[in-house]
Amino acid sequence: MNVTVLVGRLTKDPELRYIPQTETAVCSFTLAVDRPQSKEKTADFIRIITFGKTAELCEKYIGKGRLVGVTGRIQTGSYKDKDGKTVYTIEVYADRVEFLDRGEKTELQERNFKAEDENQDIPSGFAYVEDDEPSFMK
Repeated sequence: MNVTVLVGRLTKDPELRYIPQTETAVCSFTLAVDRPQSKEKTADFIRIITFGKTAELCEKYIGKGRLVGVTGRIQTGSYKDKDGKTVYTIEVYADRVEFLDRGEKTELQERNFKAEDENQDIPSGFAYVEDDEPSFMK
């Protein structure tokens, strides 16, 4: 079984690209994951790859310094660098990315959130309430 769960902070803004043949969105970012057992403050820096709608949402709503949780699988690989040396890679292909802190939203992101909310078909009996979030999120 190949399952990993990570919680950490982005080291820089996510990078989004599209695979030309399929137009599939691919987003990559690096997550700094603390090592709590270490006496010194250290972290592992793990490259995360997401695809499709998750990739687009990551690029749109998270950025450097944001705390996220990632569930996915570890994948290893290798390639030859320009000097002919073999470089080994370890990445996590994320199935799920949870945004764990609120962060600072830009005005554009606020408008995008509201526009998306207006386009959703909300079942009767449900309504968005500004103060309807858990107290630990405030």
